[in-house]
Amino acid sequence: MLAFVPTPPRGNKETAMSRKNAKFDFEEALQTLEELVTAMEEGELSLEESLKAFEQGIRLTRECQSALEKAEQKVQLLIKDEGEPKARDYGDEVE
Repeated sequence: MLAFVPTPPRGNKETAMSRKNAKFDFEEALQTLEELVTAMEEGELSLEESLKAFEQGIRLTRECQSALEKAEQKVQLLIKDEGEPKARDYGDEVE
């Protein structure tokens, strides 16, 4: 049976979620999520390893969702028109 061993993080960061000395790395978090899903789908993890992988996946998913919400807020601020934000579909021409 294969044991779940997460890919070591790049650089000096402990994990994608490390906030003490490193900035959240969205792409690294997505990569880790993909690895977790693959490991769980293969079905070779023990129950304990599966639960740990699931918990880590939930934490990463929440961090990614938060990062996406912050990015959306920044985009809305950038496209404000006379104090009213105007949502546009991606690819719409700016007038």
